[in-house]
Amino acid sequence: MVAITEEDVRELALRKPTAAPVTSCYLNVDGRQRLRHLDVSHALDLLLRPARAGANGDVSVAADLHRIEEHVRKGFERSNVAGLAMFSCSADGFWRIFALAVPVRDQLVVNHSPSVRQLETVLDEYERFGVLLADRQRARMLVFELGELVESAEAFDELPRSDDDDHSYTKDHARDHVAAKASQHLRHAARVAFSVFQDQGFDRLILGAPEEIAPELESCLHPYLRSRLEARCSVGVGASIDQIRAAALEIEAAVERRKEAELVARLKDEAGAGRKGVAGLDDTLRALVERRVETLVVSSGYVTPGWRCVACRNVARVGRECPACGGTMYEVDDVVEEAV
Repeated sequence: MVAITEEDVRELALRKPTAAPVTSCYLNVDGRQRLRHLDVSHALDLLLRPARAGANGDVSVAADLHRIEEHVRKGFERSNVAGLAMFSCSADGFWRIFALAVPVRDQLVVNHSPSVRQLETVLDEYERFGVLLADRQRARMLVFELGELVESAEAFDELPRSDDDDHSYTKDHARDHVAAKASQHLRHAARVAFSVFQDQGFDRLILGAPEEIAPELESCLHPYLRSRLEARCSVGVGASIDQIRAAALEIEAAVERRKEAELVARLKDEAGAGRKGVAGLDDTLRALVERRVETLVVSSGYVTPGWRCVACRNVARVGRECPACGGTMYEVDDVVEEAV
């Protein structure tokens, strides 16, 4: 399973509208929530029935819905797949599927352009995380993207025995020798982590180590890694991939909630002071038309109709004349999706 990229989403978003609409379908197939394939099929039925009723005899849309249904019903590899994003325009021979390691919200949209809002949310919420786990002898470095393991590396440095058979060292000397070897191992673990960072790159780092060695391990990290250190976890170095993934996703969710709170607070401050922030649909769409938007903040589930220009693709809450180029606009079911 290949992780979705910003380029994939950009390619979908920039697809030029044609006479035939695009059918976008998001389906939650998370085995923790939908245990049986029958549960997944039932959820798909709930999306397809109203879509078929609203197709109004459109042959291309009917073929899209059939293709989506066939793909799901014939079975697909559910291992490490929690969400499906499917895009189809049968009239143009267009068909894209993304199997995601994170769940999505069930949704089916028929529009002139692919509905990428949920994919944008997934990319925004799930950064690439590195997880470094260590004890006094073993270290594991793993990288997760969208909940999927994309890289792993291990290191093992065996500690010497605390007492030599020939008693040539005092116990204190032996203890110091063991401590020195343990410190050497932690430096080795830090080098492995930095090597993985150089090869793969990641946005944030999670550290898992016993409390007595965690501060020393952290001090051994390259400054690039220390600046990305987000949290510590209680997962042991011998934990399974699923246990490590679950811990990473839990921390990732907490990080995302914090980022959202900080962003909303910044937006309120900027908009309230009349500086670089605007709030409300009309002002936001106007800023988009004028190419003045750096970051777009949207409340989850917010949907409202609007208009989009055929010529320059600008968006507005009311039409039918484009405020940017004066061209003809067409009505859309969700102008927020178009803004994204």
